[in-house]
Amino acid sequence: MLKYLNSVYPIRYTVFGLCCFGLLLSLFSLVALGAGGWFLLGFGALVVLGVFDMRQSKKSVLRNYPVIGHMRYMLEFVRPEIRQYFIEADNDATPFSRAQRSLVYQRAKSEPDNRPFGTQLDVLAEGYEWINHSVAPTHLATHDFRITIGHVPAAGEPAAPGGCTQPYEASVFNISAMSFGALSANAILALNAGAQRGRFAHDTGEGSISVHHTVNGGDLIWEIGSGYFGCRNDDGTFSAERFEKAALNPQVKMIEIKMSQGAKPGHGGVLPGPKVSPEIAAARGVPIGLDCISPASHSAFRTPIEMMQFIARLRTLSGGKPTGFKFCLGHPWEWFAMVKAMQVTGITPDFIVVDGAEGGTGAAPLEFTDHVGAPLQEGLQLVHNTLIGVGLRDRIKLGCAGKVISAFDIARMMALGADWCNSARGFMFALGCLQAQACHTGHCPTGVTTQDPVRQKALIVPDKADRVFSFHQNTLKALQEMVQAAGLHHPNEITLHHIVRRMNETGVKLLVTVMPPLKAGALLDHDISALPNVFKFYWGHASADSFKLQIQ
Repeated sequence: MLKYLNSVYPIRYTVFGLCCFGLLLSLFSLVALGAGGWFLLGFGALVVLGVFDMRQSKKSVLRNYPVIGHMRYMLEFVRPEIRQYFIEADNDATPFSRAQRSLVYQRAKSEPDNRPFGTQLDVLAEGYEWINHSVAPTHLATHDFRITIGHVPAAGEPAAPGGCTQPYEASVFNISAMSFGALSANAILALNAGAQRGRFAHDTGEGSISVHHTVNGGDLIWEIGSGYFGCRNDDGTFSAERFEKAALNPQVKMIEIKMSQGAKPGHGGVLPGPKVSPEIAAARGVPIGLDCISPASHSAFRTPIEMMQFIARLRTLSGGKPTGFKFCLGHPWEWFAMVKAMQVTGITPDFIVVDGAEGGTGAAPLEFTDHVGAPLQEGLQLVHNTLIGVGLRDRIKLGCAGKVISAFDIARMMALGADWCNSARGFMFALGCLQAQACHTGHCPTGVTTQDPVRQKALIVPDKADRVFSFHQNTLKALQEMVQAAGLHHPNEITLHHIVRRMNETGVKLLVTVMPPLKAGALLDHDISALPNVFKFYWGHASADSFKLQIQ
């Protein structure tokens, strides 16, 4: 009997049938008893919805399961939140674990971040790492660790063409590149206010310097992308005049050319016209309401030598401010070509920021997010070793970005060769980001990544600026304690000799044995046959005249 009923009236229509029955029942109740009007309206709306579901042609689930099929889409909509709050373990990093997020929230609020009852990590798991401590710990007077960016020639040393004359004393922990437009006005205001209070740097992202970056006077790293926003002619080419005017602003401390970013290396971008508001248009120097295109490559230079010349030109136009570039490592021969151009021209960047492929505040195609670009560890290691191999490491400071959250993250990156670390998503968490992963939709629940004026009112600037400052300070205090425990005096003393990695359940190795550094000047020797394969295969096939692989 049930099989017969199902063939005549499929069970998938049961809820719709019950809605129809409820509509008839409420209609009878209204006519006979004078009650049930609200039920009539409710069931009527559900019946209309069910009819629409069966007649629409875009969603098969709704055609087969009218009314009740909407439950599927509602559950799918809240699935990330259900998983994040009720299902995932504290250390499931997707992309940041609850433990990592909680650490940022606690430090941003200056709440105790101590944890009782021991580590939740599996110390016998392959890949587990730690820093060795000393029986003779140091005592440091401050957690305000700083480095000098910008090579000023010593007495008797010849000045490089277009050299740096305004070196910058930077914190070892700064805000990574995030543009106004990707972030809300209130988010930019809070980040810069926190940076000003803590004396650390705020990278503008390629969206250029907006009015919101300048209100609170925090130090800025001006990122110049391939769209040359803020310093472009009407045809999208680089404008030296507009660049010079903006770069001479005392608030701008460094100039950073963006070659690629970790979220989508090798990929350009388009900000759709409807999102190009008057504020965004003014910051970027583009027309209001028209698509804002960021090309995949630069038009101001085409070869490695021209790239170095462009760096020198920007340094001169900015009044001698530290100038460098940011990239996510791709083809190794392209990086080698840049280094050879430094050797040929005598022009070196003051700094290089290595962006890891695990980075990504901006939305990107899934394939780029998951499978394009080198992770930070491999990128930073190759850049650091190459500069050592050609004798340029002392002239060029290295920054890095890519899931840097804790003091140990900073210590580990410095062991791999970084002079300082940047964090984007860490400071987003400090602003109140919930990892809703709705950054590209304009529907950010906390007002961090939306241009909706109502939504961004949820982000109270003075309160969040305090949290940005506190997260920075408390992270560096934790780094201070770690440096002291290791018996050192500055994070830049941390090397691969200090970090240990578990290789398997019964074996561990110092990172220096896992990733041995190159010897100074190793690439200047004629015989490089004993070097790692990446150098043996590609160093000799890289040219300062071209980014292409030079194979005869």
